[in-house]
Amino acid sequence: MKAPAIVILGENSIHVARKVQNALPEAVIYGLANRTQSADVSYDNFGELITKLFQHGTPIIGVCATGILIRTIAPLLQNKWQEAPLLAIAEDGSAVVPLLGGITGVNELARQIGSILEVSPAITTTGEIRFRTTLLSPPQGYRLINPDDGKVFIADLLAGKSVKLLGEAPWLMDSQLPFSPEGDLTIAINQQNVIPSPTCLVYEGQKNELNQGKLTIVGTGPGSQEWLSPQVRQVLLCATDWVGYKTYLDLVEYLRKPYINRHESDNRVELDRAEMALNLASEGKSVVLVSSGDPGIYAMAAAVFEVLERKPQDKWNKVKIKVCPGISAMQAAASMVGAPLGHDFCVISLSNILKPWEVIAHRISLAAQADLAMAFYNPISKERTWQLTKAKEILLQWRKPETPIVLARNLGRLGQQVIIKSLTDLAAEDADMRTIILIGSSQTRIIKQGNNIQWLYTPRYYDT
Repeated sequence: MKAPAIVILGENSIHVARKVQNALPEAVIYGLANRTQSADVSYDNFGELITKLFQHGTPIIGVCATGILIRTIAPLLQNKWQEAPLLAIAEDGSAVVPLLGGITGVNELARQIGSILEVSPAITTTGEIRFRTTLLSPPQGYRLINPDDGKVFIADLLAGKSVKLLGEAPWLMDSQLPFSPEGDLTIAINQQNVIPSPTCLVYEGQKNELNQGKLTIVGTGPGSQEWLSPQVRQVLLCATDWVGYKTYLDLVEYLRKPYINRHESDNRVELDRAEMALNLASEGKSVVLVSSGDPGIYAMAAAVFEVLERKPQDKWNKVKIKVCPGISAMQAAASMVGAPLGHDFCVISLSNILKPWEVIAHRISLAAQADLAMAFYNPISKERTWQLTKAKEILLQWRKPETPIVLARNLGRLGQQVIIKSLTDLAAEDADMRTIILIGSSQTRIIKQGNNIQWLYTPRYYDT
């Protein structure tokens, strides 16, 4: 799908348009000249713009009434197989209405936008509603050979006929299609000598897509949708399977298409989760292993490579592995208060589950003596309640009591809290496993901007 065009008629619509653009970063906002001031591109004539975009196959998201879009597009309608997605959004974001492009992905686009605006899209496609899948618009890697037979085929399904499946179609496994070994209709995937017909839809899978499994390890950022990179968003949308800790999968659930299988697990089974992802990918699936923050910082990328080293298997050798970075919790926390990591810093996890406390204490001591700013991950848990107090005692041997620190909790999520206080005031009850702590160096300072704004930063130079 091409990058969408978000078209607005007045400045009152820019707020909704920007929210949609945050979810679709590649989208461009077009604003009517003399009526909008902050759009990405200005235009003079609504009808001419919509016509041009539609003829070029650009998905159109109109933050306007459905009527004006329908009247503009009506003379251009010829072939539904070539229609670009067209949908309307109410100016206040209270309604999302897909109008055209059921075959080219408009309903999925409407669901994605509806999730961002927290409204249910007005999807009226009977087959998709009843069967929870889009037979005429298969996922990337598949092609429907006989789309012209689709209308009769779906009509027969809606009339009550059952369907048998020949071959493997992962995107249909979670659908509500009436599958039966004795089905009146047939869906065939990569089957030779099967004749396409109104009673048999035939799909061809691209061999390079289907045979080589992919495992992409992604970081979704601390929690906010705005911190999800376009690269990670695209990977999530193109997957056949998601694997991850339930809480992290929930953060991106609004992006999951009906045919994407979700495999959730508890937070403490990282190696089992990594092994599951590798096994799924070895079956030729496109798997995304989901971490929050950055996947390479105390997260699932290391777990995958640890499994590859400890338990090598021939079937994993053909899996194409890729790591996609994300915004880390320490970056997000630092941005909230200014630039406390503006000079040399280090990152230490206070969890002694995978390494002894003596190692952690030694590293804190050396980092404090080196006068590095620090980021503490995993400061407190239900079972680990004393490490943070011990870390504070070590720090106070080398840091002044008034050294500024940052406590950032639930970053990018409901209940976000960011507090600046002094090291001497740090207490164990200040933190939990959802908290990251930043410790200033001797150079870190608090400054004021005007009378009401306070910033924390570590200078790039070193004042001796």
